[in-house]
Amino acid sequence: TKDFILALEKTPAVGSAFTNYDANFPQYLIHVDQEQAAKKGVTVDQAMSTLQTLIGSYYASNFIRFGQLYKVMVQASPEYRTNPDDLLKLYVKNNRGELVPYSTFVRLERVYGPDQLTRYNMYTSAMVSSENAPGHSTGDVIKSVEETAKKVLPKGFTFEWSGMTREQVLSGDQALYIFALVIVFVYLILAAQYESFLLPLPVLLSLPTGIFGAFLFLKILGLENNIYAQVALVMLIGLLGKNAILVIEVAEQRRRAGASVFDAVIEGTLSRLRPILMTSFAFILGLMPLVIADGAGALGNRSIGTAAAGGMLLGTTFGLLLVPGLYVIFAGMIKVEKPEDKPEPATEAVEEEAEAAHA
Repeated sequence: TKDFILALEKTPAVGSAFTNYDANFPQYLIHVDQEQAAKKGVTVDQAMSTLQTLIGSYYASNFIRFGQLYKVMVQASPEYRTNPDDLLKLYVKNNRGELVPYSTFVRLERVYGPDQLTRYNMYTSAMVSSENAPGHSTGDVIKSVEETAKKVLPKGFTFEWSGMTREQVLSGDQALYIFALVIVFVYLILAAQYESFLLPLPVLLSLPTGIFGAFLFLKILGLENNIYAQVALVMLIGLLGKNAILVIEVAEQRRRAGASVFDAVIEGTLSRLRPILMTSFAFILGLMPLVIADGAGALGNRSIGTAAAGGMLLGTTFGLLLVPGLYVIFAGMIKVEKPEDKPEPATEAVEEEAEAAHA
């Protein structure tokens, strides 16, 4: 275990590693002479139960006094359980009601071994915990542990994950599939709204700026890409997509009214600039308590706050420049029927009446 921990601490991704397992923990082994105990009229269960009560403690009952509830704990006085040899001076009652000293059938042996044995999947195990180094994610630590285990652990030894790390390993690349599914749903919804397969592309292609900003600020502040940061990324897809939709929606209205693609997108950007900036910066300021959080759960709060605030800042700043350009490119590929190209209903009726009169 020590060699494995030392090898882990030498890897760049692992900041520290530790374990509570100690194979050289000093302790005493109690040898019970069952033959002598039987002659004295004492069973092993009776001897161990009494010893547990005297050396450890036993919760016997409760009583109420002065309006307070008190617990009754049975235990030998400290002077009778200070030293290991004091155990041999204690007594246990046999089946005849006589007090029998433990020294007549018990022998103590000083040994060294683990203070407790833990099992995992029916195998004896030692729990090893680690912390990632600054700038490294839990994925980097998982990879380092797997590589180190292959090199250091001898034959007959292996390792298994537990807790949140086990869930992360079992999920694998599930987060990537979730993000891909989110993008597909956003694209299909926008395609149905705009009745076009090209107009959703400016919205989707502007999202990487926000995702880049989230990872950049996480890197600057030394935070990892954990589940909290991934939740912030899903949130950013909706918020930044909303900003792009505001611009494109107005641009489409102006374009259908007869404006050119360039004029329509300029007018849409200028008309929606103030609402976008107000909502975006209000959102960023609202995340500041999470960014500077401390105390219990501060790491998760900082991760989700930093990723969301950083992604929103860069996504809004560069998105307002990127969305109009992308709209000009993709909207130029779509032919829109202008109002003047469409004959007025009244004009059609007059022409039909004139043709009828002429006939």
